[in-house]
Amino acid sequence: MLRDRPSVRPSPTGILTGILTGILTGMALLTLPACSGGRVDATAVSEGDPAACPTAVVDVVVSVSQWSDLVRTVGGDCVNVTTIVASAAMDPHDFEPGTADLAAFSAADLVVVNGAHYDEWAIDAVAVQGSDRAVVSAAEVAGMTDDGVDPHLWSDPAIVQDMAAAVTDALVHVSGDTSGYFPGQHKAWTAAAQEYLALVAELRATATGRTYVATEGVADRLAAAVGLTDVTPAGYRRSASNDSEPAPGDLAAFEAALADGSADLLIYNSQTSGSVPERLRQAAEDAGVPVVEVTESPGDASGSFVAWQDEQLQGLRDALSVHS
Repeated sequence: MLRDRPSVRPSPTGILTGILTGILTGMALLTLPACSGGRVDATAVSEGDPAACPTAVVDVVVSVSQWSDLVRTVGGDCVNVTTIVASAAMDPHDFEPGTADLAAFSAADLVVVNGAHYDEWAIDAVAVQGSDRAVVSAAEVAGMTDDGVDPHLWSDPAIVQDMAAAVTDALVHVSGDTSGYFPGQHKAWTAAAQEYLALVAELRATATGRTYVATEGVADRLAAAVGLTDVTPAGYRRSASNDSEPAPGDLAAFEAALADGSADLLIYNSQTSGSVPERLRQAAEDAGVPVVEVTESPGDASGSFVAWQDEQLQGLRDALSVHS
């Protein structure tokens, strides 16, 4: 574990570091009885290969699986990556880190978080640790404040590219890499992402001006990137983002947008269930409106980010071709 390198961005700390360390210890003791198989299953670890690494191997903690593959690809053989919430069954908003999770943060040289109130527990865990580790926050990379921001930052292709660059810079910094290994890995990531970016450009040529409604806003940034216009009723969107039941009028307005042709397609988060999204999917099918399935997190935390996004983009392309 690297400890003498300066941080890229020091994590916020209180004045009394000793007291904060005591808080961390207390948190670990309090959470010990609650540790369960479910929590262990939520975490995934991939190891680098020191024998193939020309620089120091960096211990990286990634809060959520949406950013894991990017870090693994840019880090290559020179990173050990621990993803805290690697299971699609876990809600990152409500996650509470256990003892092993807190220990991973404590041992990390670099922490990668989403920010924008998506993984506040990770930011709090880093703050308790002290200032001797680097942090890359997608929200900060994107120049966004946390308040009122759509937190699904990984669905914005421009932010994804900026994150790849920011993670590369952070790995160079904390490892002291002078071999050019991490910049070389960044080039490999960029090459692998070309198919994904080409699909975005292709869709932008055909999707601009077309409309959609969404059961949840997990792919809004991707939809905007390809030029789709959101016509989801504002009241429904507020209730969905607040995890509350939509008002009858908002639900009726959503169904009307499907029935009267206002919406060209329905974007449906297949990782959620319930009577409301199922009702809206049925309404879309009854109206002959194509349904595009998306997911908030990758189904396989060890899988390819590019492949995950390609699948969703291809779903959009197929849906738009129905009424082109």
